[in-house]
Amino acid sequence: MNMNHITPLRSAFPAIALVLLISAATSLRAAELNWQTNFAEASKQAAQEHKYILLDFTGSDWCPWCIKMDKEVFDGSQFSDFAVKNLVLVKVDFPRKTPQSPAEKSQNEDLAKKYSIEGFPTYVLLDPNGKEVRRQVGYLQGGATAFIGWLALSGQG
Repeated sequence: MNMNHITPLRSAFPAIALVLLISAATSLRAAELNWQTNFAEASKQAAQEHKYILLDFTGSDWCPWCIKMDKEVFDGSQFSDFAVKNLVLVKVDFPRKTPQSPAEKSQNEDLAKKYSIEGFPTYVLLDPNGKEVRRQVGYLQGGATAFIGWLALSGQG
């Protein structure tokens, strides 16, 4: 029996395994993001770690532009690598179907009033002391690179 036809597959196996390993590692990195829902706790963490706070005002289960930003930017390893080093992430969600505690609903309504939120998505960048640095209203084209660039213009990098 001639086994020569198996050799190319056998020699390709290490490369295939490496691609799968890198893919798994990338997925794990993106999953490491911790979107907090308690603004007070996030503010304390940001002050202690000298990180900026990114508030994501979203309608996570109904807003098409919010969902698009999640998929194109926040779910990827490029953003997650940047965020883990530089940001405390806070999801300020206004879902239509997903249940929330009364405390979270109240906090989110208060934050929306405080920051004069008029539409979704809106991203508000705060410095480690809680002072607003800048905001992005609506979907930002260009994926993770553009969004990180928007954040980096604020002194992040």
